[in-house]
Amino acid sequence: MNVQTAIRPDQNELLGQAREEAYSTPLKDFHPGAPRLFQDDTLWPFFERLRKEEPVHYCTNAPIDPYWSVVKYNDIMGVNTNHGVFSSDAGLGGITIRDAPEGYDWPSFIAMDQPRHSAQRKTVSPMFTPTHLDELAVLIRQRSARVLDNLPRNETFNFVDRVSIELTTQMLATLFDFPFEERRKLTRWSDVTTALPKGMVVESPEQRRREMDECRAYFANLWNERVNAEPRNDLISMMAHSEATRHMDPDNLMGNIILLLVGGNDTTRNTMSGSVLALNEHPDQYRKLRDNPALIDSMVPEVIRWQTPLAHMRRTALVDTEIGDKKIKKGDRVVMWYVSGNRDEEAIENPNEFIIDRARPRTHLSFGFGIHRCVGMRLAELQLKIVWQEMLKRFEKIEVVGPPKRVYSSFVRGIESLPVRIPA
Repeated sequence: MNVQTAIRPDQNELLGQAREEAYSTPLKDFHPGAPRLFQDDTLWPFFERLRKEEPVHYCTNAPIDPYWSVVKYNDIMGVNTNHGVFSSDAGLGGITIRDAPEGYDWPSFIAMDQPRHSAQRKTVSPMFTPTHLDELAVLIRQRSARVLDNLPRNETFNFVDRVSIELTTQMLATLFDFPFEERRKLTRWSDVTTALPKGMVVESPEQRRREMDECRAYFANLWNERVNAEPRNDLISMMAHSEATRHMDPDNLMGNIILLLVGGNDTTRNTMSGSVLALNEHPDQYRKLRDNPALIDSMVPEVIRWQTPLAHMRRTALVDTEIGDKKIKKGDRVVMWYVSGNRDEEAIENPNEFIIDRARPRTHLSFGFGIHRCVGMRLAELQLKIVWQEMLKRFEKIEVVGPPKRVYSSFVRGIESLPVRIPA
């Protein structure tokens, strides 16, 4: 069985059907944010057509409120950096294509406008300084070695669970100074936060509510401990002892906790899994990496572009404005499709090719731009770099032996499971 058949049985057929659907469906009937397109990995021809024919598109054919799609790299940059016109505020709908359900609309600094945004963001930014990252690198390497050394040989296992989740959750526990033996709670709460009703992550709205209430109560207890103790070098203590955040109301605290949870969990974990999948799907690039491990430095940002772990970010127009030749009205929701901008032929050379020695690998949108650029992006890159350094030391190859199971979501572009085997 060849590599492509093992990883993606019938995927070419699915993509062929998707291309036919994408080019036969009238643009007025497009719903590019349909989660099934992302779960099936058949989104590409829909965004390809939009980039060619209608790069600013208004969707009214969806089970959610109408929304604008912005799919070209430079247009996305324009929206992302114009925070005076396009708002992230949770009170206006926040940062995802779907408004947060009532009771889940917690404000976080990514879902705030200036000046509150920068004041709260600065509170946690010392966690990600070069000096502190150097300290974390030692810990990341130790933990990566331990996790990789315990992997079975000649036996199929789920890379997502054994490596991606385990390493990112260990790091989250460190960043929060969260009880290490209970660290998998962090993964679960992150998954529940972003789950859609049809995603099968929770069985009912009541179950979701119970689990998020548990998360809220747990972190409220940690907050009360830290606010009454000497300052420490963890994210909760940093917020508890900063003037900009120590007087946050419980909803604002919950919003920032969820932001740091999802940002630290979903993005790194899904790119880690995506890197193994991408290299198996492109065996020439895997050989190139094994022959020259120094290419990890350019491979990491290329994987982050290729995976685009958060497929979109949403804004709300504060005034009547224009993008391209389209008139956007005050109050309209505007969705920036990072996953499409990262495949824009006018901004990135050969964007549909996975090239680990790309000349300008950091030309991508996966971390956003402007004031909301991902605060933890250097840590994410560091984790990916170290785990690949350690994997190349140990394993000739990690073989993907079956198709990935993808998350039902048009926000988190995630991988739930990835069956792999390490030859003896």
